[in-house]
Amino acid sequence: MTLDTPVSRTVLHVGCGVHKPEKLHSLFHSGEWREVRLDIDPAVRPDIVASITDLSMVADGSVDAIWSSHNVEHLHAHQVPVALTEFRRVLKPDGFALITLPDLQAVAALVVEDKLDDAVYVSAAGPIAPLDMLFGLRSAIANGNEYMAHRTGFTAQTLGKALLAAGFAAVKVTKDKPSFNLWAIAYVTPPAGAAKPS
Repeated sequence: MTLDTPVSRTVLHVGCGVHKPEKLHSLFHSGEWREVRLDIDPAVRPDIVASITDLSMVADGSVDAIWSSHNVEHLHAHQVPVALTEFRRVLKPDGFALITLPDLQAVAALVVEDKLDDAVYVSAAGPIAPLDMLFGLRSAIANGNEYMAHRTGFTAQTLGKALLAAGFAAVKVTKDKPSFNLWAIAYVTPPAGAAKPS
């Protein structure tokens, strides 16, 4: 290998949905990343058809990163530890998981303001109201896509605790106020200079 040859790193894109390049986080857009798409719905034609609670088709320590955008909340609460433990299992020792999902504290503030059904932002799928963030995108569910139903939810604190309990060594959770999302990055091994969780 010459110095100018890109190193191939693999990102497992879980809950990938229909293939659209813009769904892959910009962190993984450089030529060094190879995307492997995984989804429970065979209709979206993923590379791997599987639930995020059973990644047995993916070997231990075989991927460099996991990208999970708005799918952990589709699990029942008792399935979340199983899925996060699977995320941890398939990651390499220097791997990480990047996860985004609704921030229930931010959503709850809108509910208190009696804005349950008000569109608060527009996504690629259309207008999103707090009701959609709580229970899943109503338009998709009404069209027969039951996979879009939400069955659990998180605050920054509960998401961080769940990731640490799944065996991640370092976790950082931030709030994205404009889009009412939480963002978590969870490392198998703490990066240099990272504070260890208490």
